[in-house]
Amino acid sequence: MTLADSDRDLVVAELDREPTPAEAALFENLWSEHCAYRSSRPLLSAFDSEGDQVVVGPGDDAAVVALPTDDDADDVYITMGIESHNHPSYVDPFDGAATGVGGIVRDTLSMGAYPIALADSLYFGDFDREHSRYLFEGVVEGISHYGNCIGVPTVAGSVAFHDDYEGNPLVNVSCIGLIDDPDRLVTAEAQEPGNKLVLVGNATGRDGLGGASFASEDLSEDAETEDRPAVQVGDPYTEKLLIEANEALVDEGLVESARDLGAAGLGGATSEMVAKGGLGARIDLEKVHQREPNMNALEILLAESQERMAYEVRPENVERVEEIAERYDLGCSVIGEITEGNYVCEFEGETVVDVDAYFLGEGAPMNDLPAEEPSQPERDLPDVDLAEAVETVVGHPNTASKRWVYRQYDHEVQVRTARRPGDDAAILAVREAGTGLAYSAGADPNWTEAAPYEGARAVALENATNVAAKGATPLAAVDCLNGGNPEKPDVYGGFTGIVDGLADMCETLSTPVVGGNVSLYNDSPSGPIPPTPTLALVGTKEGYDAPPLDLAGEGTLLVVGDLPLSGEADARLGGSQYLASHGGSDAFPELPDDPAGLVETLAEVADFDSTLATHDASHGGLAVTLAEMVHDDAGADVELDSAALLFHEQAGRAVVETTDPEAVRAAFDGVAPVAEIGSADDSGTLSLSVGDEDVELDAAAIRDLRSVIERELE
Repeated sequence: MTLADSDRDLVVAELDREPTPAEAALFENLWSEHCAYRSSRPLLSAFDSEGDQVVVGPGDDAAVVALPTDDDADDVYITMGIESHNHPSYVDPFDGAATGVGGIVRDTLSMGAYPIALADSLYFGDFDREHSRYLFEGVVEGISHYGNCIGVPTVAGSVAFHDDYEGNPLVNVSCIGLIDDPDRLVTAEAQEPGNKLVLVGNATGRDGLGGASFASEDLSEDAETEDRPAVQVGDPYTEKLLIEANEALVDEGLVESARDLGAAGLGGATSEMVAKGGLGARIDLEKVHQREPNMNALEILLAESQERMAYEVRPENVERVEEIAERYDLGCSVIGEITEGNYVCEFEGETVVDVDAYFLGEGAPMNDLPAEEPSQPERDLPDVDLAEAVETVVGHPNTASKRWVYRQYDHEVQVRTARRPGDDAAILAVREAGTGLAYSAGADPNWTEAAPYEGARAVALENATNVAAKGATPLAAVDCLNGGNPEKPDVYGGFTGIVDGLADMCETLSTPVVGGNVSLYNDSPSGPIPPTPTLALVGTKEGYDAPPLDLAGEGTLLVVGDLPLSGEADARLGGSQYLASHGGSDAFPELPDDPAGLVETLAEVADFDSTLATHDASHGGLAVTLAEMVHDDAGADVELDSAALLFHEQAGRAVVETTDPEAVRAAFDGVAPVAEIGSADDSGTLSLSVGDEDVELDAAAIRDLRSVIERELE
C-alpha cells in the first residue's frame, strides 16, 4: 500500500508530522476513489434526494423511505441500498459475488431493518466466450448460495452481455429492508462520549486486506492471481446468525448507532461513525477477536473479513449485548469507546493512529477532471431478412429468458413475493402497511454506450415503466454508477453523461434518488466498460395483485407511449439489440414529452378491470415484448408498417391487452400516444405482418429461441 505523494503532503501538513504506517494505510484506503468518491462526488449534486417520503437520504449505510399508509396506521419504513463488487467478482466470481450480497445485507441491518428482498444486476463479456460463461456461472452461484443460506429472497434484477465487460464484469446488488416501527431506526452517527464500541460477528482475519484501494485501480492482466488476497471470503451461516442477533439487539433498544464493517474494515466503519457525530474514539486493537495469530495493527485495522458489525452501546447495556452475541454463537469484543477527541487506535501499548476523524473521512481533495462529450452516430442501417432478424433478436442472450439465473434463487422465502422474477417488476406484499411494493433494477449498456445521457434517461424511465406496468407508482430509487478510468477524458465524459441523464429523468419522474454507490476504474487491458448506470427503483400500489405479462388471448393489443407508431418521430434504432446483432448505427430514440404523466397513467390503466395483460416494451423492441407475452394458450396477430417499428427500443412504452380500447385511449388522451397493433387470440402463435413480409413463430419455437442460456449451460 502506498499513499500518493500529493495526499501524503496534505496529511503531513494536517498532522504536523509524518503519518505512521497504519495511518498512511488508513488514509490510502479511506481517500481512495472507492471510499471518498474523489472523481464522482462533484457530479452527484445533480441528484434530487429529497421528498416527504425520505426519512434518511444519502450518506448512511442505507436510505430510509416511508411507505404510504392509512391515516390512522403507524408509519412503516423501508431501507434501500445498493453496492458493487466488481473487481472481486473478476478475481473470484463465487466469493466476490457472495460477499457483495453479504455486504449490502449488513448495510440494511445497520439501519435497524430486517432484509426482505434482493435484486442483482449483472454484466459480463460476450456470452459466446468461455471466460464470460465461467464468470457468469460463478457469480450466479455465489449470489444464490449466499442469499439462499441467509433466507433473503432474490426477486428482481437483470443480466446483460457486452464485449466491453470481458476484462471487467459488473456485479451490482441492491437490498430492501423493513422497519415496521420508527423507534427501531438506527443510523451510523455516533451519539455520546463514554459509550462503548462493541464489535459483533466473525473473528478478524487477513482476508480482504486493501480491498478499498484494490477497487480503485484498473484490473491488470494478472489480477486473478495477484489480487486474490484482496477478495473477502463469506460465511452466510454466520451472516444469518448476525441478522437474527441484530434483530434482538434492536428489539431491546441496545444500539445507539451501528455500522457494517465493509470497505477499509474496522478502521473505515468506526472512524466514519464518530466523524458523523463530530466525535472521536479510543480503540484498543488487541481487544479485537482474531481468527489468525500474530496479526499486526495495520492488518486488524484494515482487514475486510466479513460478517462483522460495529455497535455503539451504552455502558450499562454492554453485558446484555454480550449475552445476545453468545446466544447466537457470535464473537463479541468491547474494543473501545466514543470520545470528544481524535480518532485514536492503540496496539501493544503504542499509539498507531491519532488523527482527526472528520479529516480522515472528509479531507480527501476532489479531482477536477477533463471530460469529452461523445459524438452522435450517423444513420447506417443493415439490410436483414425479417425472419432472420426476429430469430436473432428474440434468441439473443441479452433478450432471452433469464430463467436459468432466477430459478437458482429462493425467491419465495419470507412469503412476501406476490409477483415472482420473470415479469417486468417483482411485487412484495408489505402487509405491515397494506402496500404492494414493486421492485425493478437494471440498465442497458447498449443504450448508454450509444448515448450516455439519453441512454441513462431511458434506463430511469424504463425502470419506472416496469413498476407502472404492474400498477405501481414510483416511490424512490438508488443507483450504482459504474464507469471506467475517469482520468481518460472520453471515459469521464461518458460517466458525466450517465449521471446527468439519470438525475434529470428521476427528477422529471418526481422520484428521489435516496442513495447509491459509485464504482470507477472498471478498466482492464481489454479496455473500459460502457458507462453503466444501474438503477434500483421501487413503487407502491394498493394491494398485491397485478396484471400478468402473459396474454389472455381475447383482447385488443395496444401500444402506449410509442412515438413512431403515432407518427410523431422516426423509429430510431440507436442502442438496439437489432443493431448490436446485425451491425450499423443510428441515433438514439426520442423519449416521450411527459414521462411522469405516462408512468402515472399506465399505473392506473394496469389496474382497470378491462386490462388483461401489460408488459413493458424496451430491450429487443416489440419483437421481444410480444414473444414474451405469447404462450401455448394465447397468441397474437400484429401488423406494423416497418421493421424499424418492430425493433426500436424507445423507453416509456408498454403493450396492453384490453377488452376496452376506448377506455385506454381516453386515459392517455393528452398524455401519450396510443396505437392499436392487432389482437390476441388462442392460437399460441405470434403472427407478424411487417410491411410486405410475414413471420410466424409458435410458442414452442419461441421457447426454444429464448432458452439459449439454459441450453448452453446445462
